[in-house]
Amino acid sequence: MQNTVIAKVKKMHDSSAFKNKDKNLASSDIAHGRKVLEQEIKGLQSLADTLDDHFAQAVECISKIKGRVIVSGMGKSGHVARKIAATMASTGTPAHFVHPGEASHGDLGMITPDDAVIALSNSGETAELSDLIAYCKRFSIPLIAMVRRKESMLVDAADIPMVLPNTPEACITGAPTTSTTMMMALGDALAVALVERKGFSRDDFSVFHPGGKLGKAFIRVADLMHTGKEIPLVESDMLMSDALLSVTGKRYGCSGVLDSKGCLAGVITDGDLRRHMNPNLLSMKATEVMTKNPLTIRPQALAAEALAIMNEKRITSLFIVEDEKPIGILHIHDCLRAGIV
Repeated sequence: MQNTVIAKVKKMHDSSAFKNKDKNLASSDIAHGRKVLEQEIKGLQSLADTLDDHFAQAVECISKIKGRVIVSGMGKSGHVARKIAATMASTGTPAHFVHPGEASHGDLGMITPDDAVIALSNSGETAELSDLIAYCKRFSIPLIAMVRRKESMLVDAADIPMVLPNTPEACITGAPTTSTTMMMALGDALAVALVERKGFSRDDFSVFHPGGKLGKAFIRVADLMHTGKEIPLVESDMLMSDALLSVTGKRYGCSGVLDSKGCLAGVITDGDLRRHMNPNLLSMKATEVMTKNPLTIRPQALAAEALAIMNEKRITSLFIVEDEKPIGILHIHDCLRAGIV
């Protein structure tokens, strides 16, 4: 009996009518998905078009505080608030999320007069925010609102109200969709504007991202290079009988050649040895064998840049120079071991 039912179901699934139904459902799903994305794009465009002086005031306010940015919200707005706090913290603006419910039960003590508060609410009437708002007013803590309804408690209480455009939600139930997308984007806009205002650099960013792909992308040459006695170096007038020991004695397959001032005059590689292979090689001077004007890189360059140079020029090592003097050497394997790709 069971086998018979399974066979009928399989037959129905294999039928063209069933397959057509699947295709129709898929087409409908794609259409609904596009409609949602298009509606949220409209919301973002409207947000960009209506961005005003309140945004500039918020950036100015946050850039001048001595403490941290406290971001708070309830429900979906709370989830967005957490992300905004995380983005700001990772881009040089100290920030953290405080749950409005927990704030009423002791976490208000985490907020100081040196801080600024960003409160998120779709309606602007979120009851859980009332104690946080009162606390800001009592201690003269700047309150920035990110809200959808202009006529609301939160807008009236805020020092700087940033009101979202009244764009319909993408969901027919009215669930926060377009509004939360706009909040998220507005938080990103604040964070990036603060990056520009403070001159926060890629090197600064790497300090907060020591792990993961982002962190690896910002590892510098100075973090990986070999220094001191590990650098293979010879004097320019040294005979190749002695210089050869430097080229072959260390694992880089090359040796830098120094001029009389200690600057990098050239480099001797395995390729140079092959090109000059003759009975007189050992009696030649290093300057006669070396390749002049070798490729070099500065210590503050990104390791990814060094790897790109080595890949493009098909070499395995780069000398790191400062004021024309070699201070280190980097092998391609050092980059690969560090996860630079």
